[in-house]
Amino acid sequence: MSEFLEEVIMEGADDMQKSLEHLAGELTKIRAGKASPAMLSSVMCDYYGTPTPIAQVANMGTADSKTITIQPWEKNMLAVIERAIFEANLGLTPMNDGEFIRISVPPMTEERRKDLVKQCKGLGEDTKVSLRSIRHKLMDAVKKEVKDGYPEDAGKRKEGEIEDKIKSFAKKIDDLIDAKEKDIMKV
Repeated sequence: MSEFLEEVIMEGADDMQKSLEHLAGELTKIRAGKASPAMLSSVMCDYYGTPTPIAQVANMGTADSKTITIQPWEKNMLAVIERAIFEANLGLTPMNDGEFIRISVPPMTEERRKDLVKQCKGLGEDTKVSLRSIRHKLMDAVKKEVKDGYPEDAGKRKEGEIEDKIKSFAKKIDDLIDAKEKDIMKV
């Protein structure tokens, strides 16, 4: 068996796993009714000229299931964090009381739930596109090895293994999306 081919297939499997983990991370950012500091994980604020995640300049938590609290370590960061949340266009309104920033997470409407489900499905489709590109790369590597003298029947078996792995990861993606959809649509 070609060491190069094995290495490429292992890299492909790692890439597939990373794609799945990335999707799972993106899905946690989509809120399903409860307030969570993870909703703000992608928001960057300007910390002395450097884009910095809010979690690195403030304590973040939840006061209750509908309220996120942010307490900056430096008072002068209150307005900066507040502006960053507005600019992130998340549909959340921060309230600054001079000490804390509180964000009341509004209950979701049926329309908003459907939009979030669409967003989740879009993320799932993006992940499947990355899977297809990984599959394409792996299939090209197998074909190149067969062209360079690797046995054709062994190449066909490798292609079958790659297809099976891709189908397995596609199923995992669908399962993640379905679970998130049920979570979002649950009132």
